[in-house]
Amino acid sequence: MGFRQDFLWGGATAANQCEGAYNLDGRGLANVDVVPFGSRRFPVMLGDEKMLDFEDGLFYPAKQAIDFYHHYKEDIALFAAMGFKTYRMSIAWSRIYPLGDELEPNEAGLVFYENVFKELRSYGIEPLVTITHFDCPIHLTTKYGSWRSREMIGFYERLCRTLFTRYKDLVHYWLTFNEINMMLHLPFMGGGLLFETGENKKQVQYQALHHQLIASALATKIAHEINPENKVGCMLAAGCVYALTSKPEDVWEAHMKNRENYFFTDVQSRGYYPSYATKMFEREGIKLAMEPGDESLLAAHPVDFVSFSYYSSRCASAEGAEQTEGNVFASVKNPYLESSEWGWQIDALGLRTTLNQLYERYQKPLFIVENGLGASDTVESDGSINDDYRIDYLRQHIRQMKLAVDLDGVELLGYTTWAPIDLVSASTGEMKKRYGFIYVDQDNAGHGTLKRSKKKSFAWYKKVIASNGEDLD
Repeated sequence: MGFRQDFLWGGATAANQCEGAYNLDGRGLANVDVVPFGSRRFPVMLGDEKMLDFEDGLFYPAKQAIDFYHHYKEDIALFAAMGFKTYRMSIAWSRIYPLGDELEPNEAGLVFYENVFKELRSYGIEPLVTITHFDCPIHLTTKYGSWRSREMIGFYERLCRTLFTRYKDLVHYWLTFNEINMMLHLPFMGGGLLFETGENKKQVQYQALHHQLIASALATKIAHEINPENKVGCMLAAGCVYALTSKPEDVWEAHMKNRENYFFTDVQSRGYYPSYATKMFEREGIKLAMEPGDESLLAAHPVDFVSFSYYSSRCASAEGAEQTEGNVFASVKNPYLESSEWGWQIDALGLRTTLNQLYERYQKPLFIVENGLGASDTVESDGSINDDYRIDYLRQHIRQMKLAVDLDGVELLGYTTWAPIDLVSASTGEMKKRYGFIYVDQDNAGHGTLKRSKKKSFAWYKKVIASNGEDLD
């Protein structure tokens, strides 16, 4: 019993939260670059406030992030020292196609990622690559309206063909879109969407998502054609939704919330729009523009596996109740759960529940590609960082993950924590909200030496990997 012998232990990051070097070697400007730190961050991420370039007087964390661009060899060596079997990372679209609609890629960008992949391979670490982790070149937003335009499918296809061809022998695990459901919650951050006053936002969002779902199926098709050994997954911001009470209306509300979330993976895994979604479109007056061949493409090219992020469960009530804090996916507060420093409710058993819901729904291999605790860390006078709270969080979640495999029969490919190294928080733009086993000397204003140092959790996770999840003490 226990995890499979080839279980992929590792960690996960995103280009826009760690790379920096936003204007080096031909890289173009992207939506994720122009999201500022501070009070205007959420209006910009929502697409309610237009910000398509840098403004004086604001701090933009993604410009430098933790400068993985110049530290990748050092960082990968640290990942290897922990025994990583895989490293999940993403491509900055505008590093490969600076504007997004060019016919030829930027060679310097291709070389950078080739070097990263080769460095990983030199340590026996399998790259797990997210094609776009919220990235969208700004030019594609200003000229085409981003994913509201069908032309985006062709630009994404060109990006995919370039990546699959160039890295044919280096990368075999791909994810098409990070947290594809984020388009409904933070449309500009999630996919470069902006809105005009008075327009039907849901119509725009679901049309954009249709284009992404078609693009995802196309990517899966191309990946298999270029290398039949390629495995392509979808990626969902997951977390089971409980009913606040046993009141039937609360139970139904929770069911509706779960269904809304699984809509994306339903299409990507099963290959068709479910009936509950088409009925919802009718009720909401949403009319998706589809072209001949869309439905057959979705049906013919479902994903090979389902990956997801899990940080907490959620809760629902038909009548509304006190809301949780700090999370993009805020929900009704669950009175039985404790919360993190940032108001995210901690529920390890919810991970087992989520694993079972997804596996029972799709009967496809699963991959947990984000799970972790954001917390403030204290550097002691001797330089040590005793993050026992992070160890405890991860220990509880890995135990539940193991039960899902051992007792429930869930097929699980791997587990990558978010994040193995401190980086910029996607939601708040903070550095103070730390996730890593590796500390990065930088504060919320971008000040610091960027020096890397090991936390107590570093040695703990190394032991977990070496024992294939058996030694969690």
